[in-house]
Amino acid sequence: MTADPALAKATYADLEAVPPHRVAEIIDGRLETHPRPRPRHGAAALRLGAKLGDPFDFGDGGPGGWIFVMEPELHLGPNVVVPDLAGWRRERLTVEPKTAYMEIAPDWACEILSPSTEQLDRGPKRRIYARAGVDHLWLLDPQTKLLEAFARVADQWLLLATIGEGDEVRVAPFDAVGFPLDALFPFDTSAPDTKPFEEA
Repeated sequence: MTADPALAKATYADLEAVPPHRVAEIIDGRLETHPRPRPRHGAAALRLGAKLGDPFDFGDGGPGGWIFVMEPELHLGPNVVVPDLAGWRRERLTVEPKTAYMEIAPDWACEILSPSTEQLDRGPKRRIYARAGVDHLWLLDPQTKLLEAFARVADQWLLLATIGEGDEVRVAPFDAVGFPLDALFPFDTSAPDTKPFEEA
């Protein structure tokens, strides 16, 4: 008697067999695939990395102390997830991984929401990040221009801030240096000047 294939858990070989034009993850034993992000999504992720990179990675105009990776493949227990952007405090990532994936949970992760991924990002992946010990999670919706910042408290997510169009992004764990949320959306011709917010 053979096992019901619908109940068989996905393997890493299943993930590796997914065509390269799709993003693949293993979430709660299921292989989940979705298309590569749209330009608005990709541009927002790249610009967010740039805004955080100078002050928090390089230490230019900020405290430094972080390492950021775009779309890292994270092996968190039996789950394989790919956030759009993740960051580790340098004291927790002292040695470069020798594999294409990473097993040390990040201190911060950001998911750029899209119609094909929002249900996973708000549902199972939030739970997976909390159980893995990720301290901070940001959900950025480039369509509505809304950023939700969460902190983990006893494996539950506490909403710290909801940041909208025209607002400054200055929230933990990156509250030492701010920048305008609108700077993340280059396709909007109405976007205001994208210079960093200056200290009062």
